[in-house]
Amino acid sequence: MRARFLGGIATAATLVAMGAAPSATAGAVPTSLGRSLRVPAAHGQLIHPFSTNTSNNWFGYQQGVLEKNNTLFHSISGSWIVPKATQHAKGKAEHSSDWIGIGGGCDNAKCTVTDNTLIQDGTEQDVSKKGKASYSAWWEIIPEPSTSIHMTVRPGDHMSSSIVEKPRNSENWKITLRDVTRKEKFTKSVSYTSSYATAEWIEETPLIIGTNAGFAALPNLSSPVFDHGTVNGATAKLKPSERISLVNSNSKVIGAPSAPDPDLDGFNACAWAKSCKAPSHS
Repeated sequence: MRARFLGGIATAATLVAMGAAPSATAGAVPTSLGRSLRVPAAHGQLIHPFSTNTSNNWFGYQQGVLEKNNTLFHSISGSWIVPKATQHAKGKAEHSSDWIGIGGGCDNAKCTVTDNTLIQDGTEQDVSKKGKASYSAWWEIIPEPSTSIHMTVRPGDHMSSSIVEKPRNSENWKITLRDVTRKEKFTKSVSYTSSYATAEWIEETPLIIGTNAGFAALPNLSSPVFDHGTVNGATAKLKPSERISLVNSNSKVIGAPSAPDPDLDGFNACAWAKSCKAPSHS
C-alpha cells in the first residue's frame, strides 16, 4: 500500500513542525510535499531555496510573476521522457519525480518571495533498498494529498501534460496527463484557488517524513529531456537565469539543468552531475 503525502513549498519551520529535519539550511529553493511513495514522504512541495538559483529538492526551470512583468500564469504545458531509475547508493531507498505545475516556486530569480499554492501533475521514479525500480503517475493540489493516476508508466515513455484554468480567473482547472507512447490519457477537472505567481518544469527529490529523516536520496536517472514548454498558450521562452540546480547539505551540485534548447521551450536535466548538455533539437 502506498502512503500519500502533501505537496507544496516548505520552510525550515514547516519541516520541523512535521517532525523532519531539513538537510540544508533555511533559505533554500522550494521543498515539495506530495507524490505517492512506499515510505512517508512529501513531493511537489513548495520550493525550498538553498540560495539563489539552487534548491535542496528541485532542479529544472521556474518562472516567476516578478520576472515576467507581473504576468500571471493561468496555464502551463510541457513534455518529458520518463527517466530510468537505478540505485546510486547500495542498500538505500531513493526517490524522484518529474512534473509541471503552477505555484510553489519563487516570484523572482533571487527567491526573496515564495508562493504557497501549487497545482501539478507528473511521474514518480523510485528505487527500493534492494535496488528494484518502480514507476507511477500522480496529480496534486496543495495542501491536499497527492492522488495516484491509474496509468502504466515505464522508463522511456513520452509524457505530455497541461494544466489550464478556463475561463481565466474562474478557479476552474483542467489537468491532463498523456502517456503518448502507450496512448493512455488522464483528465481531471478541479476547483482550486491559485496565486498564479509561478510556473515550473521540475525534477525533484521528496521530503521523507520522520524524525531527522530529511530529503530523499536521489537515484541515478537518465535525462528526462523536458520539451514543448508553454505558459498562457505561448512558448515558455526559457532563460538561463531561470535555472535551478539541486544541491546537497554541503552546497555541492548533484542535479543540473542544461541551458534551454534552441527554441527555448525545453532542456535536459542531469542527476548526479554538476553540468548538463542542452538538447541539440528544438
